[in-house]
Order: sequence, then structure tokens, then C-alpha cells
Amino acid sequence: MKKKIFILLLALITTSAHADFSTRAKSAFLIDYDSGAEIVAKNADTLMPPSSMIKLMTLAVLFDEIRAGNLTMNDRLPVSENADYNNPLWYPASKICLVAGQTISVRDAILGLIVLSGGDASVVVAEKLAGSESAFTELMQKKAREIGMTQSTFGNASGLPNPNNLMTSRELAILAQHIIADYPDLYPLFATKRFKFDEYQSDWCREWGRTHTMNYNKLLFTMSGADGLKTGHTEDGGYGMVASAKIGGRRLIGVINGFNGKNHDALAAEMKKLLEYGYANTVNRTFYNPGDAVTEIPVWYGRQDTVTATVAKPFVVTLPKSDGTTGVRVVARFNDPVSAPVMAGDKIGEIIATRNGTEIARADLIAQNTVKKVQFFGRVIKNIRVIFGID
Repeated sequence: MKKKIFILLLALITTSAHADFSTRAKSAFLIDYDSGAEIVAKNADTLMPPSSMIKLMTLAVLFDEIRAGNLTMNDRLPVSENADYNNPLWYPASKICLVAGQTISVRDAILGLIVLSGGDASVVVAEKLAGSESAFTELMQKKAREIGMTQSTFGNASGLPNPNNLMTSRELAILAQHIIADYPDLYPLFATKRFKFDEYQSDWCREWGRTHTMNYNKLLFTMSGADGLKTGHTEDGGYGMVASAKIGGRRLIGVINGFNGKNHDALAAEMKKLLEYGYANTVNRTFYNPGDAVTEIPVWYGRQDTVTATVAKPFVVTLPKSDGTTGVRVVARFNDPVSAPVMAGDKIGEIIATRNGTEIARADLIAQNTVKKVQFFGRVIKNIRVIFGID
């Protein structure tokens, strides 16, 4: 058995890349959702306070409980003194404006987190799922590691200043990818522009709520195709945003952090500039779709001589718009032969795209069909044929 590389596409004209994107933000990161290609990366691996963008992890942990059937959207969550609007912690912070002793539906907690960036709602969720906010941060940490976020740490569920609240722009993008891909029924909630909470328990909150209904994510109002995700702001950390837009069937995910703009409108304008840069300067090329025969791989001791290799999801490469496929090399890498039995869906190799020697995309090759193993006498005959060089 040997490792074999099969060249699928070769176009070796070299060209120059696009100029770097310029931004006043301390960190910026832009990727294509389908290919995972990095389009812009500025201090993408620098740990920074995420402010309220941390609530995306709070929501991801909550979404897991909903998906597991442990909670429904109509279940009621109790509000403790820790989440009461009279708690001085919430005076300057974003909130829904809750009162200790009341309950709030899971749906309203989610919308309160997304639209109003309700830190009080994050405490309600944390205490429901883990008993305390400090215990909930352990669930956040565990979830982060499970989805490939190796650096992020969490000190609370709300994003209020805490030395343990640290995330990178790259890992915020990983979290956004996870939310979009793994919770397709819940992700549309992130496009909600306004949320009016109808269960205020005090006159002050009712009056406060009259003017607090609009999503802090102003990109939803200014860019066609924008549909999420979350903003954040602290005095020390500046403004930040994790955003996504889908235009012409293509989705991009952008992250900005440490932006010292005037307000959320300025933040949205900077994010729009980042996303529009991606759409204007890059294009996707789909090389293979699920079910396409990428290559045939020999099978050792198989009832069929070969198994068809395909991809589990579209194999997409993001390229500079002006260059097309120049400089692109696509190869399939696999063991020759693979050993039977091979079940449909098994990983049997990889498909890799490089551009001018740099890897730009990688995906698993999977078996399109099942190839069972021959019985004992069939293997004996196979060995004899190999020994005597009989085809």
C-alpha cells in the first residue's frame, strides 16, 4: 500500500495577489463560508476582549440544549437577583430590563440576547443551564474546544469586562461558522431587526423599553444580504462585530474588533466596507459537488476492483477575481489501494487545492459506494494472482 497523489487540475501561470484591505480596527478577519478561504487577516490570532460578541458562545451552548430536546422555545426561565435591572452591574450595560422573580421564555431570552444584547438574559441562561454564571463559563470553554477554538477563554456569559474574556477574530469566525452550519433553524433569528419585549414588570422598564427595540447590528439595515450576527462595545476595547452576509448565493463572514469609531453606525460602515471588499475582489470556483466522481481508487480484497471517491459537500475554492484559476493545482491524495471493506461515506483520502504553492482548500474524499470484502477463498485467489502477476 502506498500513498498516491493524482493531479486533477493544473494551471501554473503565476500572478500577483490583491492589495491588503485597510482598516482602523485593531483586528479584522474575513473568510468565505463555503471554502473557508481567508480573504483578509489583520491580527486575526491576537487575543482581545470580545465584549458582547462573547454572547455568541452563550447562545451556542443554549442552542445545544434546545437541539438536544432539553429546552423548548416556550419554556420559562427564572430571573434571579443577579439579573435584576436594579443590580448596579446593569446600570450602564445593555439589558432587556428584567426583574427578580419573573420568568422569561427561551425565545424572548434568545431575541433579547441577539437584538438588545441583554447581559441580564445571559445570566438567566447561564443560571438555568449550569446553576451559576461561573459554572456556565466551564460549559462555554468546553464548547469552544469542541469546535476548534483553542485559545478563547471565558470569565462570564455577558462579555462585561473580565480579564478572562479573551477571543481572537479567527476563533469568533469559527464560532459564527458553527452557528450558521449547525443551527439552520435558529440562525434566521440573528436577522431580527427589532424586538419588543412585552413582559416588563416595572413602570421604569416599560418606559425604558419604548426606546430600546432596535438591533445594535446596524449592518442589517444598511447592507442587502446581511443576516447576522452580533456586535459588542466596551470603553476600553472599542467596538467589535461578527457579521455575515449572503449575496448571489455566496456567504462571507467578517470579524472586526478594537474599532475606535463613534458609534454602531460607524462600526456597521466599516464592516460593510470589509464585506464589500471580499465580494468585489474574490470569486468562488466549485470544482466538485457531492456525488461527482473525483477519482476511482483501487480496493484491496474488494468485491469490486475500485471505489468511487466523491466529496461530502461542494469543494469550493476562493480566488482573486482577476486571476481565475491561474496558479491553481488540485490533487487527490489517497492510499493505493484502500483495504476492503469500504462503507459509503467512509473517508478514503483528501482533495487539496494549492495556488502558487500555497494551500487554499482541503476536504475529505469519501466513498460514494460500499465495497464489501471478498471471502477467504477469494482472498487466496487474489494473492495467487498477485504472486504470479496475473491481471
